[in-house]
Amino acid sequence: MKFHRATLAAIAATTVFTLSFADGSGANAQPGENQPQAALPLTEETVPQAENVQFVSEPVVQAITEQSEDQAADGNDADVDALLSNAGSLRQLVATVPSGEKLSRQMKCLAGAIYFESRGEPLVGQLAVAKVIINRAESSAFPSDYCGVVYQRSQFSFVRGGRMPHIRTASAAWKRAKAIARIAHEDLWESKADDALYFHARRVNPRWSRNRVAAATISSHVFYK
Repeated sequence: MKFHRATLAAIAATTVFTLSFADGSGANAQPGENQPQAALPLTEETVPQAENVQFVSEPVVQAITEQSEDQAADGNDADVDALLSNAGSLRQLVATVPSGEKLSRQMKCLAGAIYFESRGEPLVGQLAVAKVIINRAESSAFPSDYCGVVYQRSQFSFVRGGRMPHIRTASAAWKRAKAIARIAHEDLWESKADDALYFHARRVNPRWSRNRVAAATISSHVFYK
């Protein structure tokens, strides 16, 4: 794996896509910049460049032996791990993920793409979008990290001028996007789009999709290997 996934322990200890627009976008079937140009371009999508178009400890009231920071972190992480492993549904898992952790740049890129591409989708749809980004970061055909994938030219229509729009960080949608990013990054929940590299809105039928294997249709998106 080219992008090193942070463990649950690291995220907990450090206090760790409605669509962006009503007409949506999708992850374009376009090769990475270093790849041969023979790959099919996305056409019918509404992408500007297209043709036509990732604990507060309880106070101690008794004397204890000194404990290293790593040992203390391991204890907290075990509690979080137990909570996550006991989730009976994706919704329960999302609700269990701590919402106050600070995101790294890479995890913010992942969560931002989920937020703008699929925040109006059901949780399984948001997870599938996250999987596409993660799978691309692990593929030699695309940039090697989440931010590189998200900001790759002509791939996501919410990216304008190489920048991500303002995120309403106090919104419930952002809280969910952060949770989904962590769940996808840590591979905590199986997705029908686990192997997907591309997706598009169901309302369009881009030419490139004829040469791809459909992996799943989830809500308003179709995902392809």
